[in-house]
Amino acid sequence: MNALVTGVAGFIASTLAGRLLDQGARVMGIDCFTDYYPRPVKEANLAALLGRPGFHFVESTIQAADLGRLVSEATHVFHLAAQAGVRKSWGRDFDIYTTNNIEATQVLLEACVGTAIDRLVYASSSSVYGDDTPLPMRETAVPAPLSPYGVTKLAAEHLCHLYHANHGVPCVSLRYFTVYGPRQRPDMAFHRFLRAAITSQPIVLYGDGEQTRDFTFVADAATATANAATRGVPGRVYNIGGGSRVSVNRVLEIVGRLAGRPLDVRHPACEQRELRMAPTHRLAPCTKRYGGCRACQRLDVIGTERRGCDPQGDGRGRRGGLHGRSASSALLCCTDSGLPVVHCPQQEPG
Repeated sequence: MNALVTGVAGFIASTLAGRLLDQGARVMGIDCFTDYYPRPVKEANLAALLGRPGFHFVESTIQAADLGRLVSEATHVFHLAAQAGVRKSWGRDFDIYTTNNIEATQVLLEACVGTAIDRLVYASSSSVYGDDTPLPMRETAVPAPLSPYGVTKLAAEHLCHLYHANHGVPCVSLRYFTVYGPRQRPDMAFHRFLRAAITSQPIVLYGDGEQTRDFTFVADAATATANAATRGVPGRVYNIGGGSRVSVNRVLEIVGRLAGRPLDVRHPACEQRELRMAPTHRLAPCTKRYGGCRACQRLDVIGTERRGCDPQGDGRGRRGGLHGRSASSALLCCTDSGLPVVHCPQQEPG
């Protein structure tokens, strides 16, 4: 495999690139180091890849890159570059999201027209669903995003479908559900919770903490993404997540146990818009056509064997890290095409 990975210095993409290299692929990574969070954090992610045999890096926006050359040398394209963050997508920064999430996707898709790539895997988000999606969530649900960020991710999904239907670009879209793990962005909940626990700072929590999420360990997300390139059906969308509900309060309980002390959790008054940024997510159970489940460690059992917390841990079992083993909140399953997704039997947090 000759893989082109966009956004390669990011949290999930850098993990994916490492996984592909481990599998013997050649990886061309591209990243423009947007200023959503500090560049040194992204450079640290990239440092794990630079110098590895088979890895090459181009610093550029997608729009400015020589995509004709990059795509012509690729057998598979993994499009993970995006402007992240729900809250910042409101207001005057919206044009950044349209440029980096919609325009960049269209430019990349156009470059793939007429090429011989086997797959283009697009990283979408569960943010496309909104509040009123029936639970458990299924890919057939009508998307109704409630943030500008979710709108841009859904628009890019539609572009992938259009280029598949009209130009034969073999696109597969993946809707990630709350990915966590080593290299997680500083603005994301697990990083903030762990950092606050280490430094004895207060944790600001919107809502009562009983909202639930489908948490997905980054290594599991990377595995599903890599498999989508060979087993995903072009034109289809897949949910990628843990498969069982865990409340935010349960997460904080685990973090406090790892830290060895109670956490200072504060609940400020918030607007309804803030509450909508932390919806309840639950995925659909397995059906007969989604057979072949395999167990992954559940989020709610982490901490029973480990002590301490390390938001910058490497996930390789080093003592003191939250992420000692590949951990998802329940199970990964395989579709009839063999792609790990998360239509799993529902399990309550233990």
